[in-house]
Amino acid sequence: MLQELVIHDFAIIDHLELSFETGMTALTGETGAGKSIIIDAVSLLAGSRGRTDFVRTGAAKAELQGLFDATSNPKTVAVLKQFDLDTDDASVLLQRDIYASGRNICRVNGHLVNTSTLRAVGETLVDIHGQNEHQQLVHPESHLGLLDQFGDDHLQELLSEYQTLYAQYQHTASALRKKQANEQEWAQRLDMLQFQVQEIQSANLHADEETTLTAERDRLANFQRISTALNASAAVLSDEDDVNPLDQIAEAMRNMQEIADLDPAFASIASELESAYYTLQDVQSDLARQVDDQTFDEGRLDDIEKRLELFLQLERKYGDSLPKVIAYGQKAAEELANMEAFDADASDLEAQVEKQHEQLLAVGAKLTKARKTTAKALVDAIHQQLAALYMAKTIFSVQFTPVAHNAERPDGLDVVEFYIQTNPGEAAKPLAKIASGGELSRIMLALKTIFAKSDGVTSIIFDEVDTGVSGRVAQAIANKISTIATQSQVLCITHLPQVAAMSDHEYLIQKAVADGRTKTTVTPLTQTQRVDEIARMLAGDTVTELALEHASELLKMAATTREQLRQ
Repeated sequence: MLQELVIHDFAIIDHLELSFETGMTALTGETGAGKSIIIDAVSLLAGSRGRTDFVRTGAAKAELQGLFDATSNPKTVAVLKQFDLDTDDASVLLQRDIYASGRNICRVNGHLVNTSTLRAVGETLVDIHGQNEHQQLVHPESHLGLLDQFGDDHLQELLSEYQTLYAQYQHTASALRKKQANEQEWAQRLDMLQFQVQEIQSANLHADEETTLTAERDRLANFQRISTALNASAAVLSDEDDVNPLDQIAEAMRNMQEIADLDPAFASIASELESAYYTLQDVQSDLARQVDDQTFDEGRLDDIEKRLELFLQLERKYGDSLPKVIAYGQKAAEELANMEAFDADASDLEAQVEKQHEQLLAVGAKLTKARKTTAKALVDAIHQQLAALYMAKTIFSVQFTPVAHNAERPDGLDVVEFYIQTNPGEAAKPLAKIASGGELSRIMLALKTIFAKSDGVTSIIFDEVDTGVSGRVAQAIANKISTIATQSQVLCITHLPQVAAMSDHEYLIQKAVADGRTKTTVTPLTQTQRVDEIARMLAGDTVTELALEHASELLKMAATTREQLRQ
């Protein structure tokens, strides 16, 4: 659910901080006060397209923040994990800055993201329905997914099985098409891979070998310099000369040790001389060992040069370092193995594709049957909802169109679209083509009542979906929105007193001019204030005592109805 909303320098809103609760919240106020602007802000946080005219005149940027609780929303949690945006407490902070220059900056839980990622997260949190924008419900391509959501576990299992078979079939069919499309190209690719893999594998490469051999080559190539330096250094520290540095340091060390107990400074010098003596002894041993180990093998140097030249040739072809050459060889070997496997089974490849296709069609047929059973249950459920909305004569149907042969889809063998017949004697029409207005609002509410739980979004927003209705139909719509609020948090912009009265909470949106600038304010209403506001919605500019009594009675009746609906 949406817990907090912060808006700064957005349209005619300079600064606004709102807290929202569970259940149904009504946003009321005069036309043009800024109610839809608040919904626009939430829509932008959910990833809708931003525009520079959203930025308040004179401001550098508009700032939007929305804090959501996604504890009970597994879809949101899954998307957050997918993009490494998850948090320990399952809260989701969406932020968006829209600059007057056109730049957009989006964040999810403090991480910079692009608008596509923001939209992927946002659409699991918020579902916005307006007078002319009903999102999934008016997009035929989404109807199949909605039908599947309504299905039972058996349907979900069949869908999963079908999708697995479809992926296998597409993989095998793709390999066959590639092979059939250009046998010569296939053979050339196979020969090239065989040569490359053989060349790299025969070199028996090791990732750090080039570094090791280069060091050994440098030692052998500079043998004379190294030998001269080692022998000269060893001679300085040896007993061959009349003056031996080690003997001299040893004598100095003994002399200082004799007086070390007389002064700490003498003791320190004696210790340093002792350390120098033993260090030089170690150096003398190391030099002697290096001198003894020095050998020059011209054949070894030649072998190393040839090996390094091989490395250079391979790196020119396959990568600029041995690790990259090795990686290329592994990738080429994997592709070669796949191609050789297909080649080995070339005679059976067509039969394998045909067999997988038959399996796909068989499972697809079962899936279609399960979907049609589900469609009947969905139709019955929607007719019940429409009857409660005074549309008992309206007929809802689910139309199935089979896909063409060899044109199977990743989601099955069906094209599904919702149809509606609103008046007896008229032909059923696609839901997406029905004119907007009171009928479409009620149809959308009937569908949303059924799909509210399966949609999984935490917040549903209705932007004046009650336009064009009144009387008992208005009350029926109010009841449906209140019912939906038992499954998800609902925010509802409305001009109908019946809908406002059914809400658990009500905010009054007002517009005023101060210091030559237009500002929008939002006020949470107390019970007494709600009476005044609903009376205004009933009576208009002049609120009479009768209107106040009517508003008070309407709120009492709404509380009783709300309690009954949620039992």
